[in-house]
Amino acid sequence: MRITPRFVLALIPLLLLAAAGCQTASKKKKPVAAAPVQVVPPPAPAPPPEPVVQQPPAPPPPPPPAPQPDPAEKIVAQSEAAYQAGAEAYRSGHLERAKREFDRAVDLLLMALDNVRSDQRLEAQLEKLVDQIHGLEVVALKEGDGFTERRTVPAPVDEIAELTFPSDPKLKEKVEREVKDVVSDLPLVVNDYVLGYVNYFTSRGKGTMENGLRRAGRYRDLIFRVFKEEGVPQDLIHLAQAESAFQPAALSRAGARGMWQFMASRGREYDLNVSWWADDRQDPEKATRAAARHLKDLYAMFGDWYLAMAAYNSGPATVERAIERTGYADFWELYQRNVLPRETRNYVPIILAATIVAKNPEKYGFDRVLPDPPILVETVRVSVPTDLRLVAETIDCSLDLIQGLNPSLLRIMTPRGDFDLKLPLGTKDRFLEGVARIPEDKRVFWRWHRVAAGESLQEIARKYKTTAAAISEVNTLPGPELQAGAKLVIPVTTARDGGASRVVRLRYRVRRGDTVERVANRFGVLPADVRKWNRISGDQLAPGRILVIQAAQSQPAGTPTIGKQAARKPAAKKQSASKSVKTKKLPASSPSGKTAPAGQTSAAKTTNSVTRTSTGGKQ
Repeated sequence: MRITPRFVLALIPLLLLAAAGCQTASKKKKPVAAAPVQVVPPPAPAPPPEPVVQQPPAPPPPPPPAPQPDPAEKIVAQSEAAYQAGAEAYRSGHLERAKREFDRAVDLLLMALDNVRSDQRLEAQLEKLVDQIHGLEVVALKEGDGFTERRTVPAPVDEIAELTFPSDPKLKEKVEREVKDVVSDLPLVVNDYVLGYVNYFTSRGKGTMENGLRRAGRYRDLIFRVFKEEGVPQDLIHLAQAESAFQPAALSRAGARGMWQFMASRGREYDLNVSWWADDRQDPEKATRAAARHLKDLYAMFGDWYLAMAAYNSGPATVERAIERTGYADFWELYQRNVLPRETRNYVPIILAATIVAKNPEKYGFDRVLPDPPILVETVRVSVPTDLRLVAETIDCSLDLIQGLNPSLLRIMTPRGDFDLKLPLGTKDRFLEGVARIPEDKRVFWRWHRVAAGESLQEIARKYKTTAAAISEVNTLPGPELQAGAKLVIPVTTARDGGASRVVRLRYRVRRGDTVERVANRFGVLPADVRKWNRISGDQLAPGRILVIQAAQSQPAGTPTIGKQAARKPAAKKQSASKSVKTKKLPASSPSGKTAPAGQTSAAKTTNSVTRTSTGGKQ
């Protein structure tokens, strides 16, 4: 066999594969040592699990102790709250409530300062409140009598209009018969609603009707004159019977005032101004004119006097909505459909019933009621604050009469600026002559006194807590002898027993060199009183000691004497001795500083015109 190169090349891979196989076989034949056998024992059985004991959750950590309220901070907050309540009452016109709250605000601080160690925060709050309260009162002290407001009386409409009364079948025929003969410029309808109130006025409400018929005599001529001038039905006078029983000082629960029961906002629309010292809603003539104009405007709006009266009670918007809801511009339709407030539904029947009774009072059991006569007045314009007690003493009449002639005055003073003061007819000249002897800036404090038989100058001085020398000087008396019946001008510098000027409680810091007698003389009080108020037995005083002094307001303006509030204001720590509390003497002085004899002081600014009108008298 011939071996060729191609054959050799083909044989090489086979030879290589055979060689690899031989090596693998030789490796498989190599002996391997056997591993030793290890015997593992079976596992021991596991112990039973121990029972799990539930542990109660750990209590939460106690909260940090609440911070204890700071006593001083708490008192300051309480005092501030009382002041804010007083300020709100002040703005709302509830002046007695304002005074109580202001007193409480200051008392909280004073009690704290008396019972605990002095705290600057308390003192700062006291200073702040006294200044704020004084700011509210200071103008009133210039022009009026502070927080002392005249009393009001409840408005009858509050009681009547919320109730309905059954009609008496026996009364219906009588009323219908008598209405036929009544002449009225107001349409009179007789139905069960009206008859119910006729029944009321002749039974349960007879007293209210009697009082109204009596008081109407004071204002009837005035009201008829104003209504005629304004062009409204005269019989709308009986709206005042329903509203107030002709009481100028009537006040409703809603805050409406006066004979015609105006709210303050509505009154301002008709020029009835309200201030601290006077309220035109209580002025008979001004309020009557405003009522006539308002009723006339409402009639122009609705074209019906019944709807006008309903709108007078509840406001025109209420009546307009009722008409829009029903489509009826008729009061009795609105009544039956119950779309008006209860008080308004009853309001018109009340006025109609009052009109029916007042047209024939004797036929309804009022034959013994005599109307009060109208009181003719003279009007004098005064331009400086004047105490009404001084006015009454000047013309020898009662304070009640002066207040009754001027019911718009809320306090016992006339306000600053021009005020038309009404006096009884025939007393104008006497008033002008007498008031001319009182300096203009003293007409809030000075008084007149009529000498009683056997009365001495010293006795009069003690009564008014002034001096015999001051009385003698002002009246240019030739000697100490007095004639019974003579009238003296009394230059009051402190409060008299009757409360001629404001008694205030002051806190006075004793200065170096002060004695009980000196302090007493400074404030015009008795040394014995100073000792009693402060439990002092001797006459010596330690500088810096605080004394309580019950003195009197003696300056018409700027004196911080708001009852106990400003009076108890503590002196500032850095205040100099020269700024301690003082009371200014009030002699009649000329511009040169010398005392002027009586009769040479300037008279009050007045007008010489005398207005004779028929208006109200004593309320």
